[in-house]
Amino acid sequence: MNKRDKKILALVIEEYTNSAVPVGSKILAEKYKLDLSPATIRTVMSKLEREKYLYQSHISSGRIPTDKAYRFFVEKIMGEQELSLADQKKLQAEVLKLKAQNKRISRTTAKLLSSFSGSLAISGSEKEFFDFGMSELLENPEFKNIDEFCRIVEALDYIDENIDSILSKMKDGETKIFIGKENPIKEISNCSMVVSPYTNKNGERGVLAIVGPKRMKYAKNKSLLDYVRSLLGSSMAIFMIIKGASLSME
Repeated sequence: MNKRDKKILALVIEEYTNSAVPVGSKILAEKYKLDLSPATIRTVMSKLEREKYLYQSHISSGRIPTDKAYRFFVEKIMGEQELSLADQKKLQAEVLKLKAQNKRISRTTAKLLSSFSGSLAISGSEKEFFDFGMSELLENPEFKNIDEFCRIVEALDYIDENIDSILSKMKDGETKIFIGKENPIKEISNCSMVVSPYTNKNGERGVLAIVGPKRMKYAKNKSLLDYVRSLLGSSMAIFMIIKGASLSME
């Protein structure tokens, strides 16, 4: 894929991620100020469709990224994204507060991840998993169909079994992105999932995961899990937070 093709594909994914509406050449030409005519953009999009990176739900509609497009985007285009400093500080403060209050970290971590990602989040260890954000997930237009709704709800009823299976194939410190049909939880193959296992300072193995539509913000969600995992999996990270808070009070 040449540089121009990559640019058009990245913009189609960006626009579809934000709008959930099939993307046409006209909107790309007008909104993104490309030095290309709508006709040239259409030619590129037609090529990407022939190569199975895009598809049309109707002949007259714009294009939608395929699983292949998202995989290419994740591996070849998006790169690494660091969580913003503001978000890092917010998460540090919340984790520190939870530690100080001796609250159930897993349950509240799921709530935090859901809040920051706008998707369904899963957190837990030792056979006890918590999820938060089902309503946020199901608000996406992809899941308005009642059959899709039921599949997702049913899959979450057995989330502990599914997560155990995923964890057995992953190492601590790695974050994996499963897109669409790659999803190891087959009942939610219309979703993507970002998963990151960790071991806390007590030696307990835990997992963090975000489940969302295939048009999720992959780079942001990956950086979010990487950062929260570092907070939960490292006693040194918690020590540095406490030390920093103490210094700021002096």
